[in-house]
Amino acid sequence: MAELLLELRSEEIPAGMQAGARHALARLLEELLREHELAFDAIHTFATPRRLVAVVDGLATRQPDRVVERRGPRVDAPVRAREGFLRSLEGRTYRLEEREDARKGRYLVAVIEEAGRPSRAILEEALPQLLARFPWPKSMRWGAHRIRWVRPLHGILALLDGEPLRFRFGPVASGAVTCGHRFMAPASFAVRDFADYRRRLEAARVVLDPEERRRRIQHEAERRAAAEGLRLRHDPALLEELAGLVEWPVVHLGRIDAAFMDLPPEVLVTSMRSHQRYLALEDREGRLAPRFVVVADTETRDGGAAVVAGNERVLRARLWDARFFWETDRKTPLEAHLGRLEKVVFHQRLGTMAEKVARLERLAAELARHVPGADPAHAARAGRLCKADLMTGMVAEFPELQGIMGGYYARHQGEVEEVARAIAEHYSPKGPDDRCPRAPVSVALALADRLDTLVGFFAAGIRPTGSKDPFALRRAALGVIRLVLENDLRLPLRPVLGQALALYGRRFAGVETGALVEELLRFFADRLVVHLRERGVRHDRVQAVFAIVPDDDLARLLQRVAALEAFLATPEGRDLLTAYRRARNIVAIEERRDGTRYDGEVAAELLVAAEERALWEALATAEEAIAEALAREDFAAAMRALAATRATVDAFFERVRVNVDAPELRANRLRLLSRLRRVFERIADFSRIEDRETAD
Repeated sequence: MAELLLELRSEEIPAGMQAGARHALARLLEELLREHELAFDAIHTFATPRRLVAVVDGLATRQPDRVVERRGPRVDAPVRAREGFLRSLEGRTYRLEEREDARKGRYLVAVIEEAGRPSRAILEEALPQLLARFPWPKSMRWGAHRIRWVRPLHGILALLDGEPLRFRFGPVASGAVTCGHRFMAPASFAVRDFADYRRRLEAARVVLDPEERRRRIQHEAERRAAAEGLRLRHDPALLEELAGLVEWPVVHLGRIDAAFMDLPPEVLVTSMRSHQRYLALEDREGRLAPRFVVVADTETRDGGAAVVAGNERVLRARLWDARFFWETDRKTPLEAHLGRLEKVVFHQRLGTMAEKVARLERLAAELARHVPGADPAHAARAGRLCKADLMTGMVAEFPELQGIMGGYYARHQGEVEEVARAIAEHYSPKGPDDRCPRAPVSVALALADRLDTLVGFFAAGIRPTGSKDPFALRRAALGVIRLVLENDLRLPLRPVLGQALALYGRRFAGVETGALVEELLRFFADRLVVHLRERGVRHDRVQAVFAIVPDDDLARLLQRVAALEAFLATPEGRDLLTAYRRARNIVAIEERRDGTRYDGEVAAELLVAAEERALWEALATAEEAIAEALAREDFAAAMRALAATRATVDAFFERVRVNVDAPELRANRLRLLSRLRRVFERIADFSRIEDRETAD
């Protein structure tokens, strides 16, 4: 077994592309090796800003020998056909055999013994092809070369079992040589294997493993912060990005001028994070500290003094701009910006941002009636002002602060706290890890914003397709689900979605409201499946409930799903599920065979067996109890009523034969089983419940 080491050294690979490149390289290598039947133990990949690396452990040194059969002409075929077949086999080791075909008679078969090719020859031939089809999101040509790579490629290190592979990719020839950090250790050096490669890179100021670089950055930043009585503000995404920006992380602390500390903390953090990639620090009470962490890629003789001074100077300029926007924006009331929103297109099919604001003002007030504690007047006011900060200088400079700055400016101009907070929070939750608003007016406005967007795009015929969702409609639906469930809202989506569509006026006058609402409810059900799956709830439970009652109350739907989950976890539930499936299958088979349906009323006078009469009575009792329980939304009680039928159901299947010779008796028993199925389906479509081993 051999080791394959491949390093592709280039100019800077964007940090955001490195993880994808690692996965792509591992996938392409695995496909290549499997295609050529080269066994291997494992593939490991690494990335730095200037190199993409793969190491394959336990690689076979050659393909296995194999036997291939090639079919030839019939035994009694003309001589020329036989000679032509034999000529096609020249240069191969084979033996001829005769085989028998029931339709075509006897024919020739060449049994060819093919010796496996060496891995070295295969890799030298196939690796340039692999690199040529590498799926970079963006790639480039440089100079007069026709090949493409993410950035100009400088070198290829390729070793198989310690010996260099020889191939070319554009202007670059592979070999056994690499180099270290481009400033601190740029000299070239040869390596023997991966262990030697990794050790020598470390000595040449390159940390190969991105996770190790991230750990070093975090550890050193936390150590330096603790020395000053501070702590690192949680920002895993920025730590991940920083690990992709440096090969040799060197951590320094910088200082924020005290004159800027009266700016909103979000402004300070965004100025540092978005433009400069600085980590923020905070004190023990969680307040933003006047210090920041800068991660350099080079050790300097002055211990980083010049690096820190330069970064402080750059940040100072950024914060002077931020202060200018902060002071200037507060001179203009938010309402004064509303007229300018008429020139901002929300979407060409959905109108301007000013039109959206007009809809939000009315929709938020309507939704406030379904949110306990929400004042409709405050919700309407928040809806009117929530997009005004898009016209401010601060949001133009830092788009990440939209909403947040609107909240600050609303407080400054004297809006009540409920309105200011709703403006600040109405974009939340932005993702699965983002905090969900809890304040009633904030919830009403956040719901209005998402529902208006969903209704508008669906009415315009714009929907997510496959993996493409350019307008984040799936995320908007998940946001609605979280807002409803995490705030225990009883929100009737059907009328609310109808109201949202009506607010678009004549723009979608031709859209049939009922059909659009039902389509959106199915979309919400699909997103609810995703949401609950992340919480450990199986998807078939949601689909089983929604198939019977496409409920527009997500909280009620979730209660039904929870009750169904609990029921199916009991022995009674599992046994009744089996009985339901048996009854359903029997009825379905007989209906197909007879060309009729057995969904009519059961004739009491034809119930001759005690067990079938007992089942009929138990189903009647259960149906009444289930109806009463569902009416009062006591889904656990509905499940208990169903569970109470277990003994009679078991007795029926043990002692009663359905397909008897008497036609009337047989048909009546099939109608009884059909009624059993209908009673079950008052609660959920149990046919959608998957077996445990096949469910995800």
